[in-house]
Amino acid sequence: MSRSGRQIINTKQSAPLAQRRNILVGASLVILAIIIVVAIALMNRVPQTATVAPNAAGAVKVGQRAPNFTLSTTAGPFDLSKAGGKPTLLEVFATWCPHCQREVKVLDPLYATYGKKVNFVAVNGAAAGMDGQAESQADVYAFVQKFGVTYPVAFDSNLDVAHVYLQTGFLEKALSAAIAGKAPDPKMGSKA
Repeated sequence: MSRSGRQIINTKQSAPLAQRRNILVGASLVILAIIIVVAIALMNRVPQTATVAPNAAGAVKVGQRAPNFTLSTTAGPFDLSKAGGKPTLLEVFATWCPHCQREVKVLDPLYATYGKKVNFVAVNGAAAGMDGQAESQADVYAFVQKFGVTYPVAFDSNLDVAHVYLQTGFLEKALSAAIAGKAPDPKMGSKA
């Protein structure tokens, strides 16, 4: 100690300590950055089913009679065989699919404009819901509420409609239309 009461620091000994401290701080920041990147990646991952349709081979061929389906929707029962000669816009969606969520803003105005001339029906087509667990009717109802869906929406617990109509995956083919009783051309769908 000096006469003024201050401690004299040996700079030869403190330099290695400062260097070690800087290395530890730098390594800690790198590890923290890696943890944050991994956490963000895990939170934003899309389930594998996002690009794989339940039946990618496609059970329906273009021009073939559209297979019938009957489901309970938010607007009451829907039976394709009783569509009344009107075209039917069928949306097979996933509650977790960002493209499907944005599609609501497109379909709602279409339904408001053409709902009396065209049948609209949306049917869930993914086995997993937004939380990664098995999709439930509550998940589909939450989707309707959260995104303000006004067109009829159905929960298909067995994914029967998706197995027949969803041919190439949600991101590649989210919309299909069974027009005039004929199966749609897969090229008609919306592209992400």
